[in-house]
Order: sequence, then structure tokens, then C-alpha cells
Amino acid sequence: MAVLDPTPASVAALDEAYAVAPRGVWATIVRFLRRQPVGTLGIVLVLLFGLAGIFADFLSPYNPTANDFAAMTEAPSWAHWLGTDQLGRDLLSRILYGSRTAFIVGLTSAVAGGISGLVLGVSSAYFGGRVDLVLQRVLDIVISFPLIIMALAVVSIFGTGVQNVILAITIPLIPRCSRIVRSSALAIRAVPYVDAARALGYGHSRIIMRHMVPNVMGPFLVIITASVGQAILAEASLSYLGLGVQEPVPAWGLMLQGGAEEYATTAPWIAIFPGLAIMLTVFGINLFGDALRDVLDPKLRIR
Repeated sequence: MAVLDPTPASVAALDEAYAVAPRGVWATIVRFLRRQPVGTLGIVLVLLFGLAGIFADFLSPYNPTANDFAAMTEAPSWAHWLGTDQLGRDLLSRILYGSRTAFIVGLTSAVAGGISGLVLGVSSAYFGGRVDLVLQRVLDIVISFPLIIMALAVVSIFGTGVQNVILAITIPLIPRCSRIVRSSALAIRAVPYVDAARALGYGHSRIIMRHMVPNVMGPFLVIITASVGQAILAEASLSYLGLGVQEPVPAWGLMLQGGAEEYATTAPWIAIFPGLAIMLTVFGINLFGDALRDVLDPKLRIR
């Protein structure tokens, strides 16, 4: 059998193909943005608040924790674009830093809960039998409680603070992600190539990581996106109730707590602007999640 030497033309063609390949990622992104204008709006909103939190140190005109008793409950003006709160703190600065808190809690809780749910869901579907039975019954108990109720219980046990809030939100997110991943993994488990891999002597970890996990990434990414919005709402709710993030850490829920009750009529901007920040951020995350689901779900793509 003759071995063909590569010609200069074939080498040039291969080089050109490799040069063009990286642009496939950008082409996919551009196509997503064109076909999903609603998802694009969601990305813009998420990036707006996400970048605001990242660069809050440079964008904030004032120290978010500095009190100015001479400027308490000031209306929006050139000096304070969004006004000040009951302690004279600049609302714009606090909203920018509150965005950082919201995304730290939201992303950390969603990723931690999602990865834990991915491991449990895939393992439950792959091993089946008693492993599946025990895991699902335990997760059923956890998921039977609403997210905010479970979070309240965890915070009541471990206390308040950013780290405990993340833990309190992560725990109820695990079974929600696990159920969705398990339903997809069960379909993959029934495919013949998984049995063929076991017959060839491949270990459980290799089969799970190489054959099952990559095939459930679509639903996994969608549920992760949705979980970020749920986590941000849960953090704001806990902080509003006084059981979440505590002063002096800026948090949108804390800002609502300080302005929604006593200053609803005399200084409504104290509650309006943090409420708008929560609404727009979660709205953008949900728009992006819906668009991502439409792209990754083959049934919706066919339509």
C-alpha cells in the first residue's frame, strides 16, 4: 500500500482550514445573536450589571458605606444621580457594589448546586437500582420544600452572612438540577454504546465522564442559567428579611429593606432603584436562559 506524500497544495489547504477553525466560535456567537434577539437583550442586561459589579471600584462616585448625615434621603440630583438613602449613602454606588454581591452569591450558588446536581443525577441514572432509589428519595425530601423555605431553615441553623447565604441557596438547588440531569442521563444510559463501553472493560468513571456527562450538558447549562436568577432572587429575599447579607456589605435586598417600609412615600427612590436592579438582572438572565434552551433543545430547533 503506497504512502502519499503531502503536496504543498494540500499542506496549504490544511493550514487554511486550521486558520479558519477558530472563527467558528465567533460565527456561532454571531448566529446566536442574530437568531435570538430576545436572548441578545438578556445578554446585554446581564453584561451591564455584571460589568458594573466587576468595575464597581472604578465606577462608583462615592464610598458605598460612607454615611453623610447632611445629605439624608436626598432626591436624585447631579451630585447623587440616584439620590441617597436614610443614612446619606449614595444609592448609585451601593447599587453598583450590590451588583457584585448579587452575582457572587448567584453564580457561586448556581455553579455549586449545578455541579453537585450533575454528579448526583448522572450517578443515579448510571448505576440505577438501590443507588438510584436512595438518592431520589433523599432528593425528593429536599425538593418538597420551597427554595426560600429551605434557605430560611439553613440560615436559621448556620447564621447570616455571605458564605452562609450561598450555602443556604445551594442546598435546595441541588435536587432541582439533579432531576433534570437524571432524566436526560437515563436516555443516554439506554443507548447501546454505553453497554458496549462496559463490555470493553471501561471503568465507571471513564464511561460517565466521556459518554454521559457531555451528552447532558445542554439541559445542564440551561438549568444553571435559570438557577442564577433564582439564587439572586433568593439572596434578595433573605437580605430583605434580615437573614441574608448583613451590613455594611451592600446588597439589593438590604437596600429594599431600608427604603420600602419607612420611606415609601417620602423617599420612594430608596426602594425603586434597587428593585429595578433586581428586576432587570433576573429578567435578563431569564431571557438568556430561554434563548439558550431554544438553541440547545433539538425539538425546538426543528420547529
